Amino acid sequence: MDKRRIYTIIQVGNISDTPSRVYDIFLILAVALNIFIAVFDTFPQSDPYATLIWWVECLTVVFFAVDYILRIWTADLLYEKLSPAKARIRFIFSWAGIVDLLSCLPFLVASGGGALRMFRIIRILRVFRIHHYADPLRVIGDVLRKKKGQLMSSIFIVLILMVAASLMMYNLEHEAQPEAFENAFSGFWWAANTLLTVGYGDIVPVTLAGKVCGTILTFLGVGMVAIPTGILSAGFVEQVSIMSESTIAEEIVRETASDNPDNYEKEEYSYCPYCGKRLS
Repeated sequence: MDKRRIYTIIQVGNISDTPSRVYDIFLILAVALNIFIAVFDTFPQSDPYATLIWWVECLTVVFFAVDYILRIWTADLLYEKLSPAKARIRFIFSWAGIVDLLSCLPFLVASGGGALRMFRIIRILRVFRIHHYADPLRVIGDVLRKKKGQLMSSIFIVLILMVAASLMMYNLEHEAQPEAFENAFSGFWWAANTLLTVGYGDIVPVTLAGKVCGTILTFLGVGMVAIPTGILSAGFVEQVSIMSESTIAEEIVRETASDNPDNYEKEEYSYCPYCGKRLS
């Protein structure tokens, strides 16, 4: 079996490619089984099945390791414009490559026992291996990439407001309750709870000026949470609209091709494959 055939199998397949679809389903089942084990292992009822759980993890980790090696080997087909060495390096340090690597490491690290077993919680990262197989997860990734500038700006505004609120509250409340607002970091903790609408209640203002300031910051906190929410909502609407237009364009192309096969090549490129809009 040549490299290109292996590449088509381990990548997200289509319905007509049976081996690729079987591989995709097996990978999803392996990830789901590992997540179930990670949860079930925290119950005392799992003790009688400790040996079985260990063997299942061994087999799935071997599968993940082989999958990781194959993806590195075929990375030059994924990044065709790069040389084989650069393509493999790019995959290793990509988000998908890091997740694939971390899918195997927790089991090997946790085998040492003791405090190292805490690293087994990293197994939850295996769920990200199936993000290529779910359209909604791909939509989330596309929206975050397109709106990262606006999101970073909103996060920067929130951080500036939190620093200003922490310093303000420290100056207003330090003399009244020095044990609660011991330093600026104590005010930062209070500002984070207030602006993010969590409100643990472990630190509260007692002076009149502090209460007035806290009330104002509480209203501002609602707006701070609404800003990134609005950005993401607009991004989802925009992305769904693009996908709908692309789907309609594909249907038009298929109908045109079935009605007049001779003009299929001409009509196929009459619509943008990314946004679905008709080309002039």
